[in-house]
Amino acid sequence: MTGPLLAAVVVSGALAIAGEERGPRALVYVCKPLTTLLVLVLAAAGVGADPRYRTLIVVGLAASLAGDVFLMLPRDRFVHGLGSFLLAHIVYGVAFARTPAGPGDAALLIGLLLIAGGIVRALWAGLGRLRGPVLLYVAAIIGMAWLAGVRWRADAVPGAALAAAGAICFVLSDALLALDRFRRRIRHGRAWVLGSYYLAQVLIALSVPGTARAVLPGAP
Repeated sequence: MTGPLLAAVVVSGALAIAGEERGPRALVYVCKPLTTLLVLVLAAAGVGADPRYRTLIVVGLAASLAGDVFLMLPRDRFVHGLGSFLLAHIVYGVAFARTPAGPGDAALLIGLLLIAGGIVRALWAGLGRLRGPVLLYVAAIIGMAWLAGVRWRADAVPGAALAAAGAICFVLSDALLALDRFRRRIRHGRAWVLGSYYLAQVLIALSVPGTARAVLPGAP
């Protein structure tokens, strides 16, 4: 079941990216939310021993699905999309926050904050009234990525490396989106944003125990 689902995610995601790049726009309206919905089903298919983790990841993906819809509407619903993804990152953070931070984790947090600070500085002049919401959002996604990194460094649970990689891809995707929207247009920016976004969500979904085993030989 998981293998065909993952293949469907790849095909739908590729069609969504093609729609963003070349049209028709109908491809985006259908395939962009469909891809996230398929990733949600992928996560829900996990049969591991931690239903709480699976439920939180599914809730995070549902919030992301709402964000996808807001961001693709003809009218500018950026704030609504931002709020939906803010909720997703908070829920993901709660899912990842199962491992106490160790001595080396402060360096990871400092590194993430430096990256975030550089991006915010580059965007600051163009943010206008969105400065407050964007700062809140940046804090949430950096916190989520850090908690995923802490969980991975502790090597305490199956799928932790996949979740950490997904969190970093999410930071990359959002940074590209923000730079493309508020700084300057990036060549093929929408393709880069969607590609890294879908990769992030798939990796996080595969971090749910029981999902990766079906598509990654030797996975827990």
